[in-house]
Amino acid sequence: MNDQAATPRKPIAIIDYGVGNIQNLINAFERLEIPAVLTADHDVILNAELSILPGVGAFKDAIDKLRNTGIDQVIQQRVREGRPLLGICLGMQLMFEASEEDGDWEGLGLLKGRFVKFDENMGLKVPHMGWNRLVKERQDPVADGLPEDAYAYYVHSYYLSGGDARDIILSSPYGVAVPGLIRKGSIVGMQFHPEKSGAVGEFLIRQVLAVLMGGTQ
Repeated sequence: MNDQAATPRKPIAIIDYGVGNIQNLINAFERLEIPAVLTADHDVILNAELSILPGVGAFKDAIDKLRNTGIDQVIQQRVREGRPLLGICLGMQLMFEASEEDGDWEGLGLLKGRFVKFDENMGLKVPHMGWNRLVKERQDPVADGLPEDAYAYYVHSYYLSGGDARDIILSSPYGVAVPGLIRKGSIVGMQFHPEKSGAVGEFLIRQVLAVLMGGTQ
């Protein structure tokens, strides 16, 4: 992979909308020496080479904050204009149509599918927390070169259901095949935490940057 292609010409925008502790994500970009800025500025979010939607916590609180700040409209405009967007953990969930977490809540609707809770009757511990194997569902440049024994770190209680199978690149087994990494054009979502996933997470961050900023289809 070309490291130069993975380095943006101006800072990446990490969207600050008041949800969760995202210092680990900021630290990951510092370790990788990739310029990134935590911002709630609409113009910066709209015009950055890549904007990242992070987040931990409850779906409803997060989508309300996006709407109350108008950042939801900025994100939707970015996507309409074909500008790259990366969603991480709760940020990935927010990009889809809906979530059933503590009710039935509408998401940003950028991608098809909704988030449903793991079935505890299957004997699963909820939340799904810890390391899990990444299984390649289809070929895509964002996963090129990923080792076959790669693991990523998850913390979540809801998983994507009813999404477009053509968008799912990596999954992890947890009662069902949990979509872990999705891509549709210039939109990428990671259900796991790349910033907590060691060398595998750093590799995937660099791959996503190279693909989304380098225009690889």
